Amino acid sequence: MQLAEFDDDSEHGGVSATERAAAASRSTWVSVVVNLVLTVVQITAGVMSRSQALVADGIHSLSDLVADFVVLLASHHSRKDADEDHPYGHQRFENAASLVLGALLMAVGGGMLWSAVGKLQQPESVPEVHVLALWVAGGALVAKELLFRYMLSVATRVKSSMLVANAWHARSDAASSLVVGVGIIGNLCGYPILDPIAALVVGLMVGRMGWQFGWDALHDLMDRSADEVEVAAIHKTLAETPGVIGVHDVRTRKMGDLIVVDAHLEVDAQLTVERGHDIAVEAQRRVLQRHRVLNLMTHVDPWRRPDLDHRSDAPTTP
Repeated sequence: MQLAEFDDDSEHGGVSATERAAAASRSTWVSVVVNLVLTVVQITAGVMSRSQALVADGIHSLSDLVADFVVLLASHHSRKDADEDHPYGHQRFENAASLVLGALLMAVGGGMLWSAVGKLQQPESVPEVHVLALWVAGGALVAKELLFRYMLSVATRVKSSMLVANAWHARSDAASSLVVGVGIIGNLCGYPILDPIAALVVGLMVGRMGWQFGWDALHDLMDRSADEVEVAAIHKTLAETPGVIGVHDVRTRKMGDLIVVDAHLEVDAQLTVERGHDIAVEAQRRVLQRHRVLNLMTHVDPWRRPDLDHRSDAPTTP
């Protein structure tokens, strides 16, 4: 599963921050309503039908509610304009939110594992569940799968890795409901131990997904570069700019769902400083128009001349 691999073209690259924020708010409120209903129904039905797996699934839905509000908070803060303390804007609030989502999932998964292991150590205490639990698990499975498909379509359209993370969070719920359903069926067929085993599997699934989200978000906060395909596309756009003879040292780092780029442009050494500047401005305009780039910092080098930036004895500014 990849959190932020999108097609890099002008049609999708031009999504505004306002549109992304509106989509995040709309889709997340839909998720809030769905998860609120599921949490109440699953936990209530799980207690009434004596199904530990269904209660665990309900707690998972409850964690989604918390995650949804984290996304809403991140969406609000990430669209703030740049200021003196944050000259590149607040887009990394989304990366921080994804890290929180990952930590939340790992905590929820750990709690599920603890509870399930306790039941497995005393198998004689596992009760037979009521058939109501199976109907609720089936309904939750359908609701969560539909929610996942809706949220992923929105996330892909606006190219938001934070929304993709939240969508896959919903898919993890759908998968967990499937496991819960299997465990309940096994319990009804005379194998009560399958209910806490299902709860154990759900805990492992939730914890694993939390680790993936958290690990990816942590790397993004540590200035991880964009993927090779996207970097190659940006390099191509720079190289095709009129007046640019060569391009080297293209470096990128993630800033939320956008990218900050540094690049060296090689131009004719006989050009004036003004003309070299104009070429760099045009290269920047093209990149910002065609790609998900927040800012491009260019350095103009004379073509076929020694690049003093790469010489060990290059003079330094005091």
